[in-house]
Amino acid sequence: MDSWENLPLPVHVTAALCVVLLLALAGRTAARWLRQPEVVGEVLVGLLVGPVVLVLSDRAAFDALLPADVLDVLELIGQTGLVLYLVGLAHRLRPEPGSLPRRRLAAVVTGAFGVPLISGLLLVWFIAATGDSAARGDVPLPSFVLMVAVAMSITAVPVLSRILGDRGLSDSTEGKLALATGIVMDSLGWFMLMVAIGLSAGDLSGLWRSALALLAGGGCALLVHFGLRSGPARRLCRRAPGTTAVLIGGAALGTALLTERLGMTAIVGAALVGLAIPHEALAPWHGPVAAVSRAGRALTPVFFVVTGVSVLIRAFASAPWTLIAATFALGCVSKLLGGWAGARLGGMRPDAARRIGVLMNTRGLTELIVLEVGHRAGILPGPLVLALVVMALATTAMTGPMLSLLDRAERRSTTPIPSEVPRPVATEGSTS
Repeated sequence: MDSWENLPLPVHVTAALCVVLLLALAGRTAARWLRQPEVVGEVLVGLLVGPVVLVLSDRAAFDALLPADVLDVLELIGQTGLVLYLVGLAHRLRPEPGSLPRRRLAAVVTGAFGVPLISGLLLVWFIAATGDSAARGDVPLPSFVLMVAVAMSITAVPVLSRILGDRGLSDSTEGKLALATGIVMDSLGWFMLMVAIGLSAGDLSGLWRSALALLAGGGCALLVHFGLRSGPARRLCRRAPGTTAVLIGGAALGTALLTERLGMTAIVGAALVGLAIPHEALAPWHGPVAAVSRAGRALTPVFFVVTGVSVLIRAFASAPWTLIAATFALGCVSKLLGGWAGARLGGMRPDAARRIGVLMNTRGLTELIVLEVGHRAGILPGPLVLALVVMALATTAMTGPMLSLLDRAERRSTTPIPSEVPRPVATEGSTS
């Protein structure tokens, strides 16, 4: 391990980055082979690589492989990836107007968002009843309750859209409704997340700082909004999309840094920029925005590794299995039940309502980003982050197999039972 310790910092960081990206590729390949969303394999490998290396070696060897200065650079790279990826993600958080009946969409949102919020309250009650101070932390109760409720209610729009495309459901009524519901719920979730961060200080000063950060970030986002709609920006988008992507990415990183310096997390600033990018059908900036998001998505495996090393290694020893089991049960049941009830309330058939409930249970990368925000803000302690990560990965991995079960059950119920073939009646003189 001495050879690793003697490496120059740029060489050490580059080597670690290459290893992380290769492990992410292996995780995606394994997930495809298991017919799971790629993000499940990527996240699982990233989160577990640190704890596994620590178990197979010792602390001194682990610190030689990933010393603090290398880990700090990797954390910066992972945060940069999240900021850039979130620009594209937030840009897509708008349902197409008039594409679905508003009453039906409102009913599904009410069920799929409201029931998980209640399950968050139940999880907070469970933590209080068990006296688990490690999972509770010391932030004010309103901030903690709101953060846990948001974490239980998230549905990952990117993973959901990928599952819908893979299964040919993108143009179906259930697929369109599930995707629109996920977009509305995640938009509401980000707003509640900002309120939870503002309440975390326990007094009005925290709210004032958060309001100031949001105003500053919102001002930068408005500059991006009106700047893109100008004539020179449109011409630049068409003639030099690569340069435009660099400028949009720079604006997102600058806004993210500003909001973080003012007391909010950097990810909130990136979300504000993504939401502010104008929505026009044939706008020339859609390509550059997608390029920014792809660049960020390529770096998100670094975020998983850093999270596994900095958060989950300590949490493995302090998170009781009862907390993990309760979090998984509440998260799974609330989404399945809430999505089904909302769809039934909106007038959908029982089979379509069951499919909606299963689709709403997809959490994926968006959930992990929310957990990162909550942890960096000091609201979610490590043990609870571990329980919520397990819940997010398990529910996402369940989506595909559960949809297959529903498809098989529906085919069995619609397959006609062949009528019994009448046996020939023996006539006189026939032989047996």
